[in-house]
Amino acid sequence: MTSGARASQTRTVTGQLHVLATTDLHCNLLSHDYYADRPGGAIGLSRAATLINRARAEAGRLGAACLLVDNGDGFQGSPLGDIVPGTKGPHPLARAFRFLKYDAVGLGNHDFDFGLEALARVLKDVTCPVLCASLTARQPDLRLPFAPSAVLERKIPGQPGLPPVRIGLFSVLPPQTLAWCGEALQAQLAAGGIVETAAAQASQLKAQGCDLVLALAHTGIDSKAGAGRGENELERLAALPEIDAVVGGHTHLTLPDPAHPFAKPVVMPGAHGSHLGVLRLELEHRCGGWRPGGGTASLQPVGRHRQTGAAQPLVPEEPDFAGALAEDHARTLQRMRQPAGFSPVAMHSYFTFFAPDRGLALVGSAQAAAVRSMLDSAGAQSLPLLSAVAPSKFGGRSGPHFYTDIAAGDLCVRNIADLQIFHNELRVVAVTGAQLLDWLEMSAGLFSQIAPGSSGQLLADPQRAGHNFDVIFGLSYQIDPAQPPRFSAAGVRINPDARRIRKLCWNGRPVEPGQRFAVAVNSYRVCGGGSFGMLQKAEELPLPPMRIREAIRDYIAGRLPADPLAEAPYPWQLAPMPGTSAVAVTGPGAAGYLEELPAGLATPCGHSSGGFLELELRL
Repeated sequence: MTSGARASQTRTVTGQLHVLATTDLHCNLLSHDYYADRPGGAIGLSRAATLINRARAEAGRLGAACLLVDNGDGFQGSPLGDIVPGTKGPHPLARAFRFLKYDAVGLGNHDFDFGLEALARVLKDVTCPVLCASLTARQPDLRLPFAPSAVLERKIPGQPGLPPVRIGLFSVLPPQTLAWCGEALQAQLAAGGIVETAAAQASQLKAQGCDLVLALAHTGIDSKAGAGRGENELERLAALPEIDAVVGGHTHLTLPDPAHPFAKPVVMPGAHGSHLGVLRLELEHRCGGWRPGGGTASLQPVGRHRQTGAAQPLVPEEPDFAGALAEDHARTLQRMRQPAGFSPVAMHSYFTFFAPDRGLALVGSAQAAAVRSMLDSAGAQSLPLLSAVAPSKFGGRSGPHFYTDIAAGDLCVRNIADLQIFHNELRVVAVTGAQLLDWLEMSAGLFSQIAPGSSGQLLADPQRAGHNFDVIFGLSYQIDPAQPPRFSAAGVRINPDARRIRKLCWNGRPVEPGQRFAVAVNSYRVCGGGSFGMLQKAEELPLPPMRIREAIRDYIAGRLPADPLAEAPYPWQLAPMPGTSAVAVTGPGAAGYLEELPAGLATPCGHSSGGFLELELRL
């Protein structure tokens, strides 16, 4: 039935609004891997920009109005986005948003990693509305560089006699952002829960006469989350009746996905510019106004589709967009290529979940070296010093090439960034042996429960985040994946009697529950990141602020002394399970390092549909 025929029968006029969405760019604006100094493959806003141009052209052909939005975490994550003192002109992210004519931008938790003032400097050059309803000023005289919501109007092409569609947009993010980003931000801002904030904003926008409401929701899926102030509330938020469509984010999923059905259009376009999300919303004009009439959500990948593994020709970079960022690109390359030190061995993270990771060991030693001399002034000189480190790059939802891979020899600044991609600060906490044991149990939740005598099970649970797998240097222990996890991913004790950590020792002696240790660790973990509840009761020692990257740089350059932890054996191994094997998933680059593993430990068994290398691992 044609639009004209439908209008004559129902006295309505139909139209369409296409919403194009990116999320979690992490400043991957160009298709270049600055850590490895090589083309970046199937990522980058420069490739998604080509899809944006195509989608806008398609909307024009179909007579649809069109919006382009981003859903946060665009600022931090790639060296291209690092704040460099003295650099003139707009930040590359602001330049990108202006060049592509974004209509609205929501904020994510990582956008606040550098502080509110740094974020404000970036956003002053963004010409579209920047939104965040979750965070409000604690002081009435504090001007925020973002608004809770915006109302945009768009004419439906071919309908000149009808009023424009009024589109209400708001943005929400995890309330935990304040804890993750430290005390300075907590002193400036207050946070509301995702669902309660979304409900209030959506109701206000409808009351203001908006025809439809679009939520830019920097939150993911967690079906086990209960009511309250959860980090991942996408399902509960999408169920709010006042919201007509949702752009999700934060967890780097690709939605829509048949495994996660929604009753309304919901899209989450991966991360790093890997996909463009498209919401095609149907509209009907009747009784003097536009009304939403349902719609669809879809993904357009720039390369291999994350869910299906279906390959397609790599979408080319948009040349004018790449040209607009050419100077930023050149400055970043120059900075990343500066000499930083030397490593006699290669460092990579391909085997980080089942074998020693030299990169983690280096970071652990650097953290300990940076704080060891300060323990006296902190009143902790009698405590044994440990160092907790989690992998930064481990594949997962970021793809088969997202691994640290550093050759032996001279090191550059890019290699330091490769070992620690986040701008976290270094902290020290005092913990008991009981807290230490629960800390390791929470980390060991990464592993699937492996049935003895079985084969073919995934070693690592794909629903667990690899950056929450803390390895604590200075100890020795085994992890038994035959046992169920003691804690859920949300930090809830689900199996109180379960113990995956075996033979936990310090200096060859069992760790006692009341024994006390000092542990060097990143600020994200201390501030609640990863739901390590046992650390919320730990005592934080007073030390001067320091970025972990600074500690690594000084350690590699010899400005910090060699630390005793560098001579200690690697702290953990999987408990033996005779007659049992599991599947370890890693990047294809691991094939060049298989000789590092003991003979017979791992056998390659092909590649997954997503491009990962699968190894049969004898346990």
